This record gives sequence, structure tokens and C-alpha cells, in this order.
Amino acid sequence: MRILYDSRDTEYKRPFGVLTVGEACTVRVKIPRDVEARFVQLVLEREGDDPALELFFTWAGGDGDYDVFKCEFSLDAKGLYFYWFRITARDGVFRLFKQGRETNMEEGDRWQLSVVPADFTVPADFRGRVMYQIFPDRFAREGKVDLKDKLQPYILREDWGGIPAYLPDPESGEILCNDFFGGNFRGIESRLPYLYSLGVGILYLNPIGMAFSNHRYDTADYKRPDPMLGTEEDFRSLCAAAHRLDMKVILDGVYSHTGANSVYFDRNGVFGTGAVSRGKDSPYYSWYHFQHFPDKYDSWWGFDTLPNVNELDEAYLDYVIRDEDSVIAHWLGLGADGFRLDVADELPDEFIRRFKGRLRQIKPDALLLGEVWEDASNKSAYSVRRRYFIDGELDSVMNYPWRSAIIAFLRSQDDGTALGESIMTIAENYPPQVLQVLMNSLSTHDTPRILTNLVGDFQGDRSYQAQVRLSWEQREFAFERLRMAAFLQYALPGCPCIYYGDEAGMEGCRDPFNRGCFPWGHEDRRFTEFFRSLGQLKNNSPALKTGTVRVTVAGGGKIAFLRQAEGQSVLCCVNRTGDPLRVRAHHSLMSQACYRDGEAFTVLPGGFGCFEVSP
Repeated sequence: MRILYDSRDTEYKRPFGVLTVGEACTVRVKIPRDVEARFVQLVLEREGDDPALELFFTWAGGDGDYDVFKCEFSLDAKGLYFYWFRITARDGVFRLFKQGRETNMEEGDRWQLSVVPADFTVPADFRGRVMYQIFPDRFAREGKVDLKDKLQPYILREDWGGIPAYLPDPESGEILCNDFFGGNFRGIESRLPYLYSLGVGILYLNPIGMAFSNHRYDTADYKRPDPMLGTEEDFRSLCAAAHRLDMKVILDGVYSHTGANSVYFDRNGVFGTGAVSRGKDSPYYSWYHFQHFPDKYDSWWGFDTLPNVNELDEAYLDYVIRDEDSVIAHWLGLGADGFRLDVADELPDEFIRRFKGRLRQIKPDALLLGEVWEDASNKSAYSVRRRYFIDGELDSVMNYPWRSAIIAFLRSQDDGTALGESIMTIAENYPPQVLQVLMNSLSTHDTPRILTNLVGDFQGDRSYQAQVRLSWEQREFAFERLRMAAFLQYALPGCPCIYYGDEAGMEGCRDPFNRGCFPWGHEDRRFTEFFRSLGQLKNNSPALKTGTVRVTVAGGGKIAFLRQAEGQSVLCCVNRTGDPLRVRAHHSLMSQACYRDGEAFTVLPGGFGCFEVSP
């Protein structure tokens, strides 16, 4: 007989998941009577602390062939804890660890327990909203494009929808990313009614600051919009129009590096006096790390066009965070509602804490989310365990773990077991308030588009990937899989984020082919209507918008999970393949390839659905 403990079952641990400082927690473990357990201890090891905290259990009665032991405690220090059990029995002392969902003596993993500040909150009005990510140069173009102050050299293309440039520049041999299609703020504003029809409540814009490249991650001026996008007044107008439709606007914040071609560094001598390249007396000199001035310096991943900054330099902190007209204050003043921090794991915790503090000071309901590709609750970067949640630094993160798990499930690389485990791991490890504002994407500017990705990896050089187009058969297969993927994206906790054009049937391999122009007038309306119905489903269901989650079926080509909130219980099911899945439910909120049979619904292979069930 195995010792019984399941951290995800409230019979064994209450409450589920993360604790706040001072919150009471009850842990129970069931030990077979023939073990003759005399003492049971909970050993809590806090990251960086020594010695461990050891708590004793008391006997709490019997349950059949088991003795039940109980421990009640609270923790007065925030932190990332890991725990295991020490059991003193008739035959000696042994340790108990976890092995998958089971327990195991002497070897295995420790259980994780995060303790976060009691006052850790996220902006309530962002919870469960539909998000829409826009790559500004490629979404929509309206009116005349102002090129007067655009950084040189650039190419303004008139072939909207053409293949983005991908070959190296013949003279320099570098990939310049300097071809522009002219998407702008006015173009985005003109399409707000369309986005509203999709149920969108948050716009996330990739960088909009003045820059040389079309992706604009090489900031030239933190406080000036790129001239090709428009003016400050154009951005202010966009935010005001979005707010009238109850849409939030969040911006991409790039604070680990600037562009070499910028008002701060000015390697090419474009901006005149004041920049670092003009002398060590520049007010920006302390921002950078020079090995040899002015030509050798630290740069982002070795790209000398992207010099790294010292984020904790006092002058940099003043400019970005603390000044009355800091970068944060500037964009919030124009109407922005928050920021997404690019490469958050490359920003010091102290910088993120200060950024969040200033953000909340200016706008208490502003959102701060970070680019994190792994489980953000226990992420280590550059040999440092990050404190995104235990210090309340971030409200949310990009939820790449669920994206990867959904794609693996729908590409038949997983029978649903790993997807179920991923769902519950994130739900257990993240604070519940964070779970409600997770950025749940299927595609981003850094990944292949979901439609292409569901068919295959399409490995090859850029010339090969530029020509990849799905056949009619591949596209129909991908469409059926995309519907299941998007259904999961919307049915799970958090903010489902549409990468612009996914809802129009856009294809594309990795960068830059995932950054094509939105196909206005040539949308695949099957996709658009489906995403529109998902937006209505998400926005009209309290359980899907802000509810808890518990996986009930995972395996055999199936996944099912229960969402509950405000007295509503919704069971969400996907049957990728295998036997029909039977669900007892009152009625269906949305279903595909399902039929009703009295008091139950049957989900056929290839089907999915949301069903209201009894609490």
C-alpha cells in the first residue's frame, strides 16, 4: 500500500496552491497502518534559507487501512518553499517525496509552495479579457504616412501583403529589417470596431517608439513614437477611441537595451550632440558597459546594434521610472494602461519592483506583465531565482507553457496527459489572481503562426520558409485543429490573446514570415466567425472569465476541465480522437461534433464543447 498525499486535492492540502503570508494551511497525509508511523514531520525548505522549518503532525484518526496525520500552520515570511515529509516508523526513519502524482520513499521531487505578500493584487478589470496583439507596421494603414523624420535607410513598400524582406543587405551582409509597409496608429484606430466585434478588451502593441527597424525593439527614442506610426496626438486619439469601447491599451517596454542608432548612443552620428558616441561627458554614458570606449561594449545577445543598458544606473532609473516626465509617466499620460516587459528575465528584480511601484503610483489600475517562457513561479535566470510573484513584481506573464502543451496535444505528440499536467502545474504554482490575467497565446511575433505550426515544423533556411504555403488538405486539417486549440485558449483561465491575423487564417513560419500584413478583404471568414463566437463565449460566462480550474480527464486523446465562479460550473471538453466522451450537463454553451442524449451530451472524436453542469 502506498502512502497517500496529493497537493492538488483539498482533502490533503487546503487551500489549493499558493499561500499568502499569514494564511492558515492544513496538510493531511494517509499512512498505511502496517507502517506503524510514530512521528510525521513536514520539512519546509525556503529558497536560500538554512536550516529548514520542521513541523510535526498530529494523529487525526483512521480511514480504513490508513492512519490520518494532520498539520496546521501558517508562514510569516514570503518566499519560494519546497517541502517533503520525514516519517518515523517501526522499521526506522525515511523520507517521502513526490513521483508524478504519487508519493515515493527516499527519492523523487519535493513539492513546491509559494508564499506571496498578503496585499498582492492585480488590476481586477483586466481579468479574463480577450487580448489582441498587434505588430504595428503590419496591421492597418490609414491616411498618408509621414516620412519626414524617419530614420534612414528604409524601404516603404506599396505591396501590402507581400513577403517580408528576409535576405541580407548586399553591401553590409546584415539582415536590416528596414522594410516597412506603413501600418500606423490611425490604421489601428480605424479597425477598432472590427476588434470590438471580436470581443477584444485589451490591445497589446509591439514597440511603438522611434526606431530604425520594423520590429522597433532597437529603441531610438523612448519618448517619441516612430514617425511612420504617427504623432503623440495620433496615439492619444487611438487610446481615447479604445477607451470609449472599453478597451485597454498596453505597450511593449524594451528596457534591457537600446538601439545603437539612438539619441542615447548614436553610433552612426545621426542625432547630434549629447549621445554617448560624442563623448564620456554624455548624460547617457553611465547607462552602458564599455570594454573599450567607444567601439567595444556589452550588447544584447552579441548584436552590436543593441547595446545593453545598466538598468539600475541612477540616471537610467530617473529617465525611465522616477522623473516627473519619465518614460512610464509619458506614455501613461498619453493614455496607455500598462506595459509588457520585454525579456523580463534579463531585467533585475529591483528594476521590475521599482517599475511596478511607479506604475501603480501614477495609475493604480495599470497592468504589468512580463515576457517569461517557462514556469515563472520558479524561474531561474543567470543563476538567480526570480521573484516575480513572491515579491509581487509582475501582475502576469506570457503563458508559453500552456501554448506548448496545447500544440503538442493537437499534433498528437501527447495523449492529453502532459496537457492536463501543465494546466494543473501552472494553476497550482501561480497565485490565483495572476492566473486570471495570464496572456494565453497560440502565436506571437517570436513563434510560427499557429495554423502553420499545427501542420509541422517546416525546418529549413529562410529561402525555404519564405515559400511555405499549406496545401488545401493541410489547411483544412489545420483549421479543424485550430478550432480545438483556440477553444482551449479561451476556455482556460486568463486572457486569450489573438496574434493579429490568426483569426483571419494567416499562415507563416518563424520571423519574419509570421509578421506579414493583415489580409484586409481576403480574410478566411470561417476563422473570423469562430473567433468571434469564442469572444462572446468568454465574455458572457463568469466561470470562463474568472473561475477556478480543475482537470477531470487527461489522457486517451481527451482533455476535460471544470471552471467554477459565481455559482456557475462549466465543464470544458476536447476529444481529439478516441472513444466518445459522455458528459452529464444541463445545456451546452458551445459545442462542435457533440449530440444530446437525455440528461447527457456525447462529445465525438474531433469534437469539443462547454457544458453547464451541477456545482
